[in-house]
Amino acid sequence: MNLETNLANSRSSSHSRAWLLILGIILLASTLRAPLTAVGPLIGFIRDDTGISNTFAGLLTTFPLLAFAFFSPLAPKLARRFGTEYTLFASLIVMSLGIVLRSLRSLETLLVGTALIGIAIAFGNVLLPSLIKRDFPERVGLMTGIYSIFMNMWAAVASGISIPLAQKLGFGWRGSLICWSVLSIVSLVAWLPQLRVCQRPSTYQGVQTPNNNLWHSRLAWQVSIFMGLQSLTFYVMIAWLPEILHQQGINHSLAGWMLSLMQFVSLPTTLIIPVLAGRCSNQRRLVGFGAVILLTGYIGLLSRNTLLAPLWIVLIGIAVGTNFSLALIFFVLRTQNANDAAELSGMAQSIGYFLAAVGPPLLGFVHDMTQSWTAPLCILVVIAILLFIFGLAAGSKGYVTSKNN
Repeated sequence: MNLETNLANSRSSSHSRAWLLILGIILLASTLRAPLTAVGPLIGFIRDDTGISNTFAGLLTTFPLLAFAFFSPLAPKLARRFGTEYTLFASLIVMSLGIVLRSLRSLETLLVGTALIGIAIAFGNVLLPSLIKRDFPERVGLMTGIYSIFMNMWAAVASGISIPLAQKLGFGWRGSLICWSVLSIVSLVAWLPQLRVCQRPSTYQGVQTPNNNLWHSRLAWQVSIFMGLQSLTFYVMIAWLPEILHQQGINHSLAGWMLSLMQFVSLPTTLIIPVLAGRCSNQRRLVGFGAVILLTGYIGLLSRNTLLAPLWIVLIGIAVGTNFSLALIFFVLRTQNANDAAELSGMAQSIGYFLAAVGPPLLGFVHDMTQSWTAPLCILVVIAILLFIFGLAAGSKGYVTSKNN
């Protein structure tokens, strides 16, 4: 009788820990975009209030992407040393500190806080896929979809409510930005139970692969370039879509809503695509689906048919959600253990966000040189084709290994 009671209590305790972990993952994922997407709509307010130049203002969006690129490879190393749970907990502390510093009345703290937020998000970006690989090996598609949809949903909400918080509620841009510390602190508290069950770093590593340098793996590079190209398409749209539409004759207000539409229509695919991908032996058809509709959306924008502009934006939004979800689940499906998943995630996100940081200014430069968005859109068409080519390779069945060179 005591044995049955102990077994029942053990199962109940296990279920409770699993649900607490899922809650922690959801809240952590919710912090991985919102503190950044909240900035874009407020750039004009920040510039006018502080007297900074447009170049300096641009650093507020570029700094986090550069932090992703430079600090992503460090995340697996710290996770192996201190454990994934403690590393993610520390990243949430850094994020909360960064959000507060960013809102203080100093240009130095504005930049330092922004950089700290970028570093913290880089660690969450890298380690969440490996955590899912380790703790939900039979549910990687579903769990990837769950954390993707919460990450992107809060990103869309943040970009939508930043100005109402600043203006209609009278918070100002500083108050609007500091509100996101509430979400990070709640996530911090929700993550505390994971510290009690933190696996030792040796357990985290799973299969030891000290000589498996993924930077020598052809498949790892294919996954990384796919990650980079899809990141570039997203951040280029975030930066320039309203301007592209405005030049085609759509007013600024409606163009801004089109950008929100793009983000919201991406949400269903961020949940559905990882589930489908996890059930497929390879993901080549899903890659083809994402690339074709992205290409169709870009060609539609090139047609300058403003009546059909919502259709082109919906197609681009669906493609953005599809390609982003595929990039994330490739970290899990193309690796054999949590250690490799973290290493591949770190490598791919380092390369990916470097490309993302380069993309918007590069296409902006092309626009300035041609005084038209036609040439930048043609470049995006080429990028969509390259995304398809590298995606086919990344979506093929197999695992990364240093012997693939």
